[in-house]
Amino acid sequence: MPKHNKKRNTALLYEVLVREAVKQTINKDKMQQGKIISTLKESFRAGTELGKELQLFKNLLETKGLLPRTAEKLIQETKKEYKNLDTKKIFNEQSTLINKINKDLSKEVFSNFVPSYRNIATLSQIFGEDINTKKRVILEEALLKKIVLDKNPEKRQKNTDMSNFVVSKFIQKFNTRYNDTLLENQKVLLNKFILSFLDGGADLKVYLNEEIGTLKKKINNSFGLSELKEDETIAAKMKEVKKLLEASNQKPINKDFLQQILKIQILVEEIES
Repeated sequence: MPKHNKKRNTALLYEVLVREAVKQTINKDKMQQGKIISTLKESFRAGTELGKELQLFKNLLETKGLLPRTAEKLIQETKKEYKNLDTKKIFNEQSTLINKINKDLSKEVFSNFVPSYRNIATLSQIFGEDINTKKRVILEEALLKKIVLDKNPEKRQKNTDMSNFVVSKFIQKFNTRYNDTLLENQKVLLNKFILSFLDGGADLKVYLNEEIGTLKKKINNSFGLSELKEDETIAAKMKEVKKLLEASNQKPINKDFLQQILKIQILVEEIES
């Protein structure tokens, strides 16, 4: 069986770009971040063959807790849909995207850590035509076990521990790199953001709720400072920040929202110091 080609895997191309966007958000490189977001939107927009293929990958990668019969039907129906894709278009669109990454972004994008690499590579083989029947059946059986409801809590805990171990290594590298440039609460927030792919963002939402509550309290306390009482311009801006925080529960958790919270964290730190 030929070696898996990372650059010819649509889901992996998407994941390395998403992680590059997060990296540039942390680096505060708005120009590079804008290029990545634009590339993602253009390459995976509705109607493109890459967009269609990515959705089929997500159908199986993001589904958990199904009954065995339902899970098996999902796999088979997804495979049928995959066969209807235009492989020539996929290849051409991948080539365009790879070329854009190499020329407009950086070849280092392909080196970004993707925790779900193995699962994505497995799906690529299941969808592909270059493996024998026996291998395909074995891979599909393994996939089925991941999708169905796990009734063994000990096994589930073991799998979670392994995932956390892999991710902890990534976070360790992240913290080493940005230890001197980020506030402690900023590092926690960004760590939660990076980890959000593991639990659908549940832990991130919980932390954000607590952090925003803390920021609100500190902003309210700042109105008692003499500096704000004496400067109407600063006071007015602080009121705008307060309104933004109060309306935060109505906003989606995306890169723009994350950047706003990171800026407010810096603002509060400056006020307290």
